[in-house]
Amino acid sequence: MERKLTIELMKQYEDYLFEEEKAKLTIEKYKRDIMKFYNFLSGDKVIEKRKVIEFKEYLKNNYQVSSANSMIVALNRFLEYAGWFECKVRQFKIQRTLFCKKETYLTKKEYENLIMAAKEAGDIQLSLLMQTICSTGIRVSELQFITVQSLKTGYAQINNKGKVRVIFIPKQLIKVLRSYCVSQKIEAGPIFLSKTNSPINRTIIWKKMKGLCHKANVDEKKVFPHNLRHLFAFIFYSLEKNLLRLAEVLGHSSIETTRIYTATTGDEHQKLISKLGLVYDYSKFKKHNVNYVCNS
Repeated sequence: MERKLTIELMKQYEDYLFEEEKAKLTIEKYKRDIMKFYNFLSGDKVIEKRKVIEFKEYLKNNYQVSSANSMIVALNRFLEYAGWFECKVRQFKIQRTLFCKKETYLTKKEYENLIMAAKEAGDIQLSLLMQTICSTGIRVSELQFITVQSLKTGYAQINNKGKVRVIFIPKQLIKVLRSYCVSQKIEAGPIFLSKTNSPINRTIIWKKMKGLCHKANVDEKKVFPHNLRHLFAFIFYSLEKNLLRLAEVLGHSSIETTRIYTATTGDEHQKLISKLGLVYDYSKFKKHNVNYVCNS
């Protein structure tokens, strides 16, 4: 039987994902990734293992390995749905990174600068939104679950990616959000809404945060909504060395994903290995004959 990728089959798969109650963003990502493969295929759109391997090579040459692997996962799941198991390919192997890139690591001081910059710019909503993400560890898409009711109970029930979890809201945050709700006359429902009373678009949040960089004196590479979640995870883990508990708070299915969030810039490791005293400075020794050549 000929294996052919068609728009109709892709639409059927989209319907299947919806019925499986996959998150909207997950469905959109899978659609994009499969369409990328569709455009990569030649005119007849016939799928063979060789073509999938060629697509994998294309991804390796044009994307970061982590991004390429996420696309391979999406494609493999589609191939499973279609019953074309023999066409699946393996992901690229990645050695687990112990340290994060210093140029993208947001410090607590830089975070505070962003909060103050938003407040001074008169954007109280953005200031509180950033504090809400960073003090609870929620995703941007989960802001809709921070409601007036959740301020009364002290916790929010998050329903995302087919999973439900409870996150507690810091008392200090409850206090400032209540004041915000009074000033904005928000009496029920989600606290962070756009002018059209819909959840705030992540792109708008991203642009607004980027607009704070100059005033806050923070490198643009460090400023994006998800980095606030990373900062929460890093500080949480530094106080509570419990990876499993952190994974539950963040809503991760895999602890390996959580490990990425706790990676440091390597400064602490550099200080540690510098204290080992295993490198000798010959200039500190009394003059004596030293043979610098290894005898074979």
